[in-house]
Amino acid sequence: MSDDIEPTRVVLIRHGESQVTVRRVVGGPRTCTGLSALGRQQADRLRARIAETGELEASVLYASGYPRAIETAQIIAPALGFAADLDVDGGIDIDEGFGEHDPGPECDGLAFDEFIDRYGMPDWHGDPHGVTFPGGETVGEFHLRVGAALSAVVGLHAGGSIVVACHGGVVEAAFRYFLRIPPGPLHLHTRNTAITSFTRVPSGQWRLDRYNDAAHLVGLPDQTERGAGDQQAE
Repeated sequence: MSDDIEPTRVVLIRHGESQVTVRRVVGGPRTCTGLSALGRQQADRLRARIAETGELEASVLYASGYPRAIETAQIIAPALGFAADLDVDGGIDIDEGFGEHDPGPECDGLAFDEFIDRYGMPDWHGDPHGVTFPGGETVGEFHLRVGAALSAVVGLHAGGSIVVACHGGVVEAAFRYFLRIPPGPLHLHTRNTAITSFTRVPSGQWRLDRYNDAAHLVGLPDQTERGAGDQQAE
C-alpha cells in the first residue's frame, strides 16, 4: 500500500441489547428476535451521538443477518446518511459473514440453563477446532468466516469508511484478523452499541483507533449480562 492511497477504515458497532440475552436463550440466526427495549434505547443514543458529533463517516453500512444487528443498523442509518431499507442502493447491505458464532440448529433457541445441563459450559478459548456447540460452528470456522467477510468488504471499499453493525464475537474475531493475534485466550467484553474502529495505514498494516467506546450509554441502566458466554450466543 503506497503513501498516496487513502486509508481504509473499518468501524464495528456491536448491536444493542437483544431479547435473547434478556430471556437467557442461545440466540443464533434461527431464533433471534431483535432488540430489547433497552437495546433500542441504546441504539437511539448512538444515533443521536453520531448526528450531533458527525464523528463517523460511512461509505457503506453493513449489518449481519441477525435481527438484532439489522435493527441496530436501521436505527443509526439516518445519522450516517443511509436509508433503513435493506439491500438497496443507499440502504443497508446485509452480509451473513458478519453473523455471530452460529450454535447450529440443535442448540439455537435453547434456554442457556438447559444448554449447560446438556453440554456443560463451553470452553471459548480452548481448541479452536474443537466442538463448542454440538452441530454448530467451531471457533476456528467462525473466525475464518468473519476474516473472509472483512477481507471481502475491505477489497470492495478500499479507501473508504466501512461501518458494520455486528456482534461481540465478531469484534473479537476482527481483533485477531486485523492485528494478527494467534489462537489463544483473548478476553474482550464489548458493550452493546460500543464503537470499535481500525484503520489501514500506508504501510498496509492495521491500526486500532478505538475499542469499546460507549460514552453515549452514560445514564442508562447497565446492560444485562445473561447470555451464553455473553458474546457467542447472546
